[in-house]
Amino acid sequence: MMNRAIYILPIGKIREEIIEGVKSELVKVFPFPIKILSEIPNPAYAFDATRGQYHSTKILREVANYLPPDGLKILGITDVDLCTPVLTFVFGEAQLGGKACVISLTRLRQEYYALPRKDTLLLNRVVKEAIHELGHTLGLVHCSLRECVMAFAPDVLGIDQKLPQFCSSCRKVLNKMIEIFKGENEMADLG
Repeated sequence: MMNRAIYILPIGKIREEIIEGVKSELVKVFPFPIKILSEIPNPAYAFDATRGQYHSTKILREVANYLPPDGLKILGITDVDLCTPVLTFVFGEAQLGGKACVISLTRLRQEYYALPRKDTLLLNRVVKEAIHELGHTLGLVHCSLRECVMAFAPDVLGIDQKLPQFCSSCRKVLNKMIEIFKGENEMADLG
């Protein structure tokens, strides 16, 4: 049976303990193998000089191109400040029900807010954002429960209030989607 995997794609220099920390938490949440791809360069193509930020949608499209044939979903992790044309910044972006998502470490860092570095807090935030954006790729939308990982967080305090898990309602939707993907895997194996 073909085991489709969720891939992590480092974009630019991302500390190994961040990548490995995200991987070790994702395996607890998603019933798919989690694999790490080789690092790709920082996304100079997505830089907007007038804003001094990077357009997340351009990066998202590029990340999708790196999904291997056995890939189910792909998560890009970068350390550049992300924005969209209508939002001043985003922590991440995903293709709703699609293959790819991307998150940024930049505004998840305490140092961004002129506060002392806290590696454990950074990893907790990165894990929550990774689960959140992968949830979107699996068809989940924002949740109204503040503690659910699928809650919309307008700032890092909102991320800190969330748990790194789905509420019971979001978990039910996620489980249905997982069954669909597992069914697709079994059908592909028969073909």
